[in-house]
Amino acid sequence: MVWKTTEYAGWGRVLTAKGELARPERARSLKAIVADSPAPAIGNRRSYGDAPLNDEGRAIDMTRMNRIIAFDAETGVVTVEAGITIGELAHIFAPQGWFPAVMPGTGFATVGGCIAQDVHGKNHHNEGSFGQHVLSVTLLNGDKRTVATPGRNAGLFRATMGGIGQTGVIAEAKLQLKPCPGDVMMVTERRASGWEEHLSLLDASTATYSVGWIDATATGDALGRGIVEEAELAAGLLPKAKPSKSVPLDAPNFALSGPVVRMFNNAYYRRVPSSGRSTVKRIDDFFFPLDKIHDWNRLYGKRGFYQFQNVVPLDQADALKKMLEEIAGAGLASPLAVLKRMGTGRAGHMSFPMEGYTLAVDFPAREGARDLIAMLEDMTVDAGGRLYLAKDALATGPAIKAMYPEHADWVKLVNKADPDGALATDMVRRLNLREAG
Repeated sequence: MVWKTTEYAGWGRVLTAKGELARPERARSLKAIVADSPAPAIGNRRSYGDAPLNDEGRAIDMTRMNRIIAFDAETGVVTVEAGITIGELAHIFAPQGWFPAVMPGTGFATVGGCIAQDVHGKNHHNEGSFGQHVLSVTLLNGDKRTVATPGRNAGLFRATMGGIGQTGVIAEAKLQLKPCPGDVMMVTERRASGWEEHLSLLDASTATYSVGWIDATATGDALGRGIVEEAELAAGLLPKAKPSKSVPLDAPNFALSGPVVRMFNNAYYRRVPSSGRSTVKRIDDFFFPLDKIHDWNRLYGKRGFYQFQNVVPLDQADALKKMLEEIAGAGLASPLAVLKRMGTGRAGHMSFPMEGYTLAVDFPAREGARDLIAMLEDMTVDAGGRLYLAKDALATGPAIKAMYPEHADWVKLVNKADPDGALATDMVRRLNLREAG
């Protein structure tokens, strides 16, 4: 297997790495690489920070390991290689009456990445996290191959779900898909005029999928205004999707300046009538709206961007509102801000979800963004919440360990599975995650 020196980055493009990558195409090649030169596995690098980076080291690019190994059309159980994307699974199986139980915000996330971050979707309040629908995972460590399930090697299984790739190279996974009537979405959109109404709409939602776009630039009485989307899978047929567009160049710094973002957000809010509206959408348009624009991260310019995503308990909604006030007052937010209500579902020691409200906001990497995010981190700790490792690029190790009370248990299992630390990444080193306390 040829190792090729490559420069690569997380999706936020602020943090980068340079090192040797291997891209195996067959299971035997992957097995040989892991046995001869163990290294962390990476996918399409849709984590925003340094979770998929190993600067000055080696990494295994799993994107060519993307085969469907087996599928039971009666039960909806599918076995896949870790490099297949969640979007591919949706496109292949929705017409056959089956659908991934949990879909993150991009269809380009690989199944291995979805497991490593125990991703959640717009249905977390009733379907839980991705790892809760994984029936088994096959891990490679050196010349050892281990199958872990919720009942067999259960500790290792739990350490793997949301375990950012530290228990072994994920080679295969067996997933339980859920029945679906078709591959279109019935979507209802309603305006929320402010924070309290926004939370009320999310709290009252009985839809399978619900999500709030939030105007993170609005202040005063309009603080927290936005649009709440509710949706259900449905049978139907829509015209073929238009070809995706690409961002060919890094945008200039003024493209996402404060006045531009406020103007865009105002127009976006008012695109939905005050009475609301219902539409039929393709599954891609609802679940992966930004995937229609390849390399949309280039809109933030050469300096890239940070995403801050946290979750706080239900009784800490006022604390989250204060964070939003700080964000709106700073004038640094982009148009991409999301508010959701989460349920209790989580599959691993380091899984992000908790029952509460989650807020995700993008910030161009400008002066002041780092200080603002540090303040938001402190406020999250005080509220008893936690940050999402799939989005993080700036957190501190002590804060993260305090947010994840099962961290010490995870450390024991990880260090047993990978005692030499061959799978450590830049994030693991930055946050000193392989050490307890």
